[in-house]
Amino acid sequence: MAALGWITPRRRSATARSVLAGEAAAEAARKTAQESAAESALEGAQEPGEPDFPVAGDVQAAAFFDLDNTVMQGASLFHFGRGLYKRRFFQKRELARFAWQQVWFRLAGEDAEHMQDARDSALSIVKGHRVSELMTIGEEIYDEYMAERIWPGTRALAQAHLDAGQKVWLVTAAPVEAATIIARRLGLTGALGTVAESIGGVYTGKLVGEPLHGPAKAEAVRALAAAEGLELDRCAAYSDSANDIPMLSLVGHPYAVNPDGRLRKHAREHGWRLRDYRTGRKAAKVGIPAAAGVGALAGGAAAAIALHRRRR
Repeated sequence: MAALGWITPRRRSATARSVLAGEAAAEAARKTAQESAAESALEGAQEPGEPDFPVAGDVQAAAFFDLDNTVMQGASLFHFGRGLYKRRFFQKRELARFAWQQVWFRLAGEDAEHMQDARDSALSIVKGHRVSELMTIGEEIYDEYMAERIWPGTRALAQAHLDAGQKVWLVTAAPVEAATIIARRLGLTGALGTVAESIGGVYTGKLVGEPLHGPAKAEAVRALAAAEGLELDRCAAYSDSANDIPMLSLVGHPYAVNPDGRLRKHAREHGWRLRDYRTGRKAAKVGIPAAAGVGALAGGAAAAIALHRRRR
């Protein structure tokens, strides 16, 4: 693994694995951002009535966006899995497992146990494959499954920061390769994501540290801010999940976007700004409209029945 000498030592109450994951993600994000000069024009502007923020020309400020259910509807890892299944990276049994994980994610929100299952599934699938191969396929998968699932409202918020001359980063538990592709296609600066170990450009099936989730996201943002010379109290962060409260609490401008129940409550108690781009009324603890949740559950059940019938 490349040296992390650019990271300034500091006191922090996070596990060593969280620190390692955060710093590895920050290093990978900076590297990919420096290598990529691609920026595309985005549609949308600041929401009506929004205070004079972001501040134009404030180069010591940046914006950090969670990905799943904040920038994109649903779990990016699931969509990536669909694309890999189409290319015969794995069998129907693994696809069904991904489908059930997606149903759970959309109905109940982020959950440590189910995220661990999703992570293990993904690592077993990519083990032995080349990083360059996954990057090429990821570009195709974005066009097939992800582009139409970007929330226009969140995209407009990101564009407002770009228009102000600020850098904008995705911060996600998704693989850094997938996150980097999404950031590039949206015209963002780069991405911090979970770093999978590779030797000679081939995945080993192991992680560097742990998934970029919860406290690890905060560590990644802290490390990147130190390396980029940012003032965190001038920065903004956006997320849908209470799991990202550590990251949101780091910055001076936290936003709850399409928030789950816990984050909505926390945001109101602390005076954080709220944005909700979903349509319809949500049932308690449901991250999508209730009718859509029932439809997803029914679809998952139908898929399971169909698979069972084929095996008989």
